[in-house]
Amino acid sequence: MEKTELAGMTQEEITGWVREQGFPAFRGKQIFEWIHRGADFDGMTNLSLEMREKLKSCAVAQSVSIRLHRKSELDGTVKFLFELTDGNCVEGVLMRYRYGVSLCISTQVGCRMGCRFCASTLEGRVRDLTAGEMLGEILAANRFLEEEKEKVSHVVLMGSGEPLDNYEQVIRFLKLLREENGIRISLRNVSLSTCGIVPRMYDLAREKLPVTLCVSLHAPNDEIRKKTMPVANTWSIKEILEACRYYIRETGRRVIFEYALVDGLNAGTAEASALAELLRGMQCHVNLIPLNEVKERNLKGVSEDTVRAFMRILEDRRISVTRRREMGDDIEGACGQLRRTVINTQPTA
Repeated sequence: MEKTELAGMTQEEITGWVREQGFPAFRGKQIFEWIHRGADFDGMTNLSLEMREKLKSCAVAQSVSIRLHRKSELDGTVKFLFELTDGNCVEGVLMRYRYGVSLCISTQVGCRMGCRFCASTLEGRVRDLTAGEMLGEILAANRFLEEEKEKVSHVVLMGSGEPLDNYEQVIRFLKLLREENGIRISLRNVSLSTCGIVPRMYDLAREKLPVTLCVSLHAPNDEIRKKTMPVANTWSIKEILEACRYYIRETGRRVIFEYALVDGLNAGTAEASALAELLRGMQCHVNLIPLNEVKERNLKGVSEDTVRAFMRILEDRRISVTRRREMGDDIEGACGQLRRTVINTQPTA
């Protein structure tokens, strides 16, 4: 019998499910609160032993555990390999900033978008994560942080997978974050990254959730974008920018454009000037990313001088821009690298 995953349910849904199992409705609130504190059934001490045993036989409270972690000696960043109940693994990255603790989570096992600079997509998409599993990544990280009396305060949907390719479960996850008596992370502290699935960008805007939309642009024109991002063959930059403007109008939130600088491809002064012209007048910010080189690909990063020159051109054209802080370089911090390392070193049957 397949067990019911409770972490992906609202308090109201758990209450209804608990009543179906023959228990009083008030137990639903208790179970919901315990789950969001990161407890498994054995830790739900205000439930009877009989009830806990019955729950264990038919339900799962925590569907994500930490299989291994690596902590950077450079900046304290922690890379997690999260294990799911079916044995699949996804990655997460814990980063500390002056404003709090941020966790980058995955939304799919693998990815089918095929972007050339990303290791997550090399084996394609295995399956989508459920809302409960996405929440479970945060709960597992919070358990890890217990001794330090810290909790995740900011969430970035920028790990393995394309969030808008798993739309319904991602929206359910976002709404779970703000449930009363739950984990209570403000959606203003959440960033969602997409490679540009235009119809879903419009759908997300209409949800009117105050999350920060981050768009992986990585090129000032379609010709260059098609060289690294297959999604560019379906939706043009013009269509993406129109969806971004709609998102800004509907939510009042500025859009973040991610731009990975690749040597000989998109990092020259001509590309910087074209990007500035493209974004002129838009309520946006550009996040320049020093390329994390993936050994299976032949893309190369750029020098610091190139990064600074690119930034200067954007700044001179009054485009808001920053250079992404490099974190976790010594622990395979780039998305998909740790999972691939573990998979490739496992003994075959």
